[in-house]
Amino acid sequence: MKLLFVFTIILISNIACSQKNDKKTTQATSIHVGGSCEGCEAIHESPVSFDSLTNVLWLPGWNDQGRKLEVNGVVYKADGTPAPNVIIYVYHTDQTGVYPTKGDEKGWGKRHGYLRGWMKTNEKGEYKFFTLRPAAYPGRKDPEHIHVTIKEPDKNEYWIDEYVFDDDPLLTDKQRKNLEDRGGSGILKVKNAENMLKAERNIYLGKNIPDYPKV
Repeated sequence: MKLLFVFTIILISNIACSQKNDKKTTQATSIHVGGSCEGCEAIHESPVSFDSLTNVLWLPGWNDQGRKLEVNGVVYKADGTPAPNVIIYVYHTDQTGVYPTKGDEKGWGKRHGYLRGWMKTNEKGEYKFFTLRPAAYPGRKDPEHIHVTIKEPDKNEYWIDEYVFDDDPLLTDKQRKNLEDRGGSGILKVKNAENMLKAERNIYLGKNIPDYPKV
């Protein structure tokens, strides 16, 4: 009887310890980074699985009239090495400055419109997308911009600084100073090449991102 009692105590102790360790593990893998982010969950509305995404994206409307734009770059981890398998979601306005819809959109597509797309960095951390340079909102002073959300394999989705354009007269000195530099600068310096505009932006994971784990 005494031996059974001792065995029961040990068993209960081991279960309690295991539950405690499981709780620690859950807490460690459920760190939320980036703060609040309205609409960031749209990154999960990709029409294909994340595994099927590639690092090159052509957004809808590429063949429409407008200023063709190619943006490329490399996503880097906080330790400076290339970051593979990072999901990048972008969306923007059309040539009139509105988020166009076709009427059959679901989820966040009702607000983000159909000029949106998803890509995944390759083993070198590279990404590239082709689109038309968006117009500014009509009647407002916001500069032209492309919204961007990212999701790392082991973290929740979060927003980084929008892509904006260095040559945009609406991008004032005051607005430049107000940029948060989340993920690094989003200011694109465009160049004319091969009948299109080309620009580069590297993204630095964790840079100025709230609650991001220290390296």
